[in-house]
Amino acid sequence: MTATAGPVRDHATGPRFFIGLMSGTSADGIDAALVRFDETDGAPHGALVLGRTYPWDPVLRERLVAVGQGARIDSLDEVGTLDVRIAEALAEAATRLLAEAGMAAGAITAIGSHGQTVRHRPDGAAFDGRHPFTLQLGDGNVIAERTGIATVADFRRRDVAAGGHGAPLVPAFHAALLHAASEDRAVLNLGGIGNFTLLPANGTIRGFDTGPANALMDAWCQRHFGEPFDRDGEMAARGTVDAALLARLLDEAWFALPPPKSTGREQFHLDWVDARLGGRERAEDVQATLLELTAVTVCAALRREQPATRRVLVCGGGVRNGALMARIGALLGDVAVGSTAAFGLDPDYVEAMAFAWLARQTLMGAPGNLPAVTGARGPRVLGAIYPA
Repeated sequence: MTATAGPVRDHATGPRFFIGLMSGTSADGIDAALVRFDETDGAPHGALVLGRTYPWDPVLRERLVAVGQGARIDSLDEVGTLDVRIAEALAEAATRLLAEAGMAAGAITAIGSHGQTVRHRPDGAAFDGRHPFTLQLGDGNVIAERTGIATVADFRRRDVAAGGHGAPLVPAFHAALLHAASEDRAVLNLGGIGNFTLLPANGTIRGFDTGPANALMDAWCQRHFGEPFDRDGEMAARGTVDAALLARLLDEAWFALPPPKSTGREQFHLDWVDARLGGRERAEDVQATLLELTAVTVCAALRREQPATRRVLVCGGGVRNGALMARIGALLGDVAVGSTAAFGLDPDYVEAMAFAWLARQTLMGAPGNLPAVTGARGPRVLGAIYPA
């Protein structure tokens, strides 16, 4: 890996533009966000200039999902090839975004690229328990070379090296843009995996994964209904929650772990669901039960970790699932539940915007993690910088 040894100081004044690239656990597309950052009294104010989601090549996506769920990788050659193919797709997304925005590469300070997670083992348990790691593919060298833009990538591994989970990393961005001194808030990201950022009016900002969100529902929907996701929860609405199945799913020990904690497809995948089926369930009922699993685990985590929450701001693909949003709202009762759009952040691109912000932090030599969230030994400057 080739990267600069330290931060690249950018002393430019006025607004600066960054691109954030994100592909989450579901690998359902590459989210690309063109973000403008203005400085006011030293505080960043980020605005989405343009956001787009570009599809993965279907064959490549199928392999990424399989590898993410633990499928065997037969050779280092495949790892290296995937690293480059993912990077080329990410670079193409950035290039297409700039073309649609009518901006030149030279106007962009840097790209912040999350890459594609293919394995996340922050406890090292899969091997010897002594060597935790997380691995995101998408070579920053390739992205910088193809786009001509300085690229910051490989954000998570420094936090893991410092004893953290490397996830979630978005809470620092949430805190910078969505914290309020007037009320206890929580930001809920409903991606493939669900995660919370807890933003108390006064107190320590925390964050953690809650368990499966869209990943299981999407995978079940693809298998049984031939659709990549359950549009607005329509399939789940046709079914009935299977209480016995739900109890078996909730019996998973991971749900009882205290924060800091993180997870991924390695833990929650269709084989995990299949092992808990009785064999006679209707597909619609399982879909309804997986939706209920997401809602119940999200709400239980919030009640346990920040019971005084007055407002939940939701982002990620799950915000488009009306049935899921309604169920979360019903379970939380008098807590206001709504999209981050009401506060100026497009829910589809919050995570991509966060990686643009993280790239900005890295260039400034500023920490990108919150130790109270990830469990790291302290604040760390994250990511490797690949010059243009």
